[in-house]
Amino acid sequence: MYGGDEVSAIVIDLGSHTCKAGYAGEDAPKAVFPSVVGSIDQMEVDDAANTDTNSGAATEAKSNVKTPDSDKNKGKRKLYVGSQALGYRRDHMEVVSPFKDGIVADWDIVDNIWEHAFRECLLIDPTEHPMLLAEPSSNPQQQREKATELMFEKYKVPALFLAKNAVLTSFASGRATSLVVDCGGGSTTVAPVHDGYVLQKGVATSPIGGEFLTDCLLKSLESKGIKIRPRYSFKRKEVRPGEFQSFDVDFPSTTESYRLYSQRVIASDIKDSVCRAPDSPYDESAYANIPMTPYELPDGQTIEIGADRFKIPDVLFNPSLAQTIPGMESFSEFAPSVRGLSQMVIESINKCDVDIRRELFSSILLAGGTASMQQLKERLEKDLLEESPQAARVKVLASGNTTERRFSVWIGGSILASLGSFQQMWFSKTEYEEHGASYVQRKCP
Repeated sequence: MYGGDEVSAIVIDLGSHTCKAGYAGEDAPKAVFPSVVGSIDQMEVDDAANTDTNSGAATEAKSNVKTPDSDKNKGKRKLYVGSQALGYRRDHMEVVSPFKDGIVADWDIVDNIWEHAFRECLLIDPTEHPMLLAEPSSNPQQQREKATELMFEKYKVPALFLAKNAVLTSFASGRATSLVVDCGGGSTTVAPVHDGYVLQKGVATSPIGGEFLTDCLLKSLESKGIKIRPRYSFKRKEVRPGEFQSFDVDFPSTTESYRLYSQRVIASDIKDSVCRAPDSPYDESAYANIPMTPYELPDGQTIEIGADRFKIPDVLFNPSLAQTIPGMESFSEFAPSVRGLSQMVIESINKCDVDIRRELFSSILLAGGTASMQQLKERLEKDLLEESPQAARVKVLASGNTTERRFSVWIGGSILASLGSFQQMWFSKTEYEEHGASYVQRKCP
């Protein structure tokens, strides 16, 4: 048993879009940075070009992890973690994500992300703090064991606990039973939580998350002839006081993935600023002459965004809309199997036992970065009222504070790890040495 109340635990929520880390007991994470990293293959780049002065957050990584493109990773690669390191353009730098379909595919990157969170952001020594890691609701057994092994073997943490995202969101709003709708960056997951446990049979996921919507917006703007210039591709010069002109700067060895990453950062901001969920299903003719909303791009040009403000968010409720966006045709092959938000909620509740369905209908929690979109809660509630059984009292709950919606998983972890009654639940280092990594299944159900 680990009685770790004299040092505060560290809570880490590594999502598909951002990694959040901080101390238990605080009300928001200290460090929030992208979950993608910049990677430069040392084989391609000559060592001469490697005298890079700006490699503050770079870490050398010998890749011994088998990844699908492990032939490329045979040599050493240099990884750049954190928004500052990623914001700086480098030749041949690819932007890679450790996830594939929501599951960690490259532990090497995860390791570097954790390292960055501990050493650069929180400035702590991991051997002194118990760790609470948030994990996806349907995380396979070997993934949990691998995380446990890394934490105890490499970081030598005194104690560890793995908690499911949905459960933490539920705790963050002070409930033990609820239906958690988590709209994240990479996907949307609906998970029923009963008495603090996820009911696995009711978990539903869809590949439509914030990043998918960002892609839709990018393609839609491109089809209208609006070109988003990444920040590194131009310089602004003052011609007259207060008047700027921008000039293109050419970097031939910038990788495609980095260009796309930089464009997505801007598109994502446009989405956050102007998009809102429509009150009723999107209809081309009804929104044809809607007033335009202006948005100023980093290079100074102002663009006008019309019907897309409503069309893009509606993809969450009606995935087949994505096929009408030029450039998103590749989505059509798996579009029929992808369900809208309200269908997922109803399907998920129907898979649960009859006696808890009413309770789930009346406490549907919205969480995740994409859930902080305006009017999303009202629209979901409206759709569910139309589709749910008459007897059900539908109530969609979402914190009015967008920070709380974005970080609800982390906040739940922060609350849980600082509870006195939780302290005997930790999976301690001695238990790990005695029983091995597979014991995590018993300690962290």
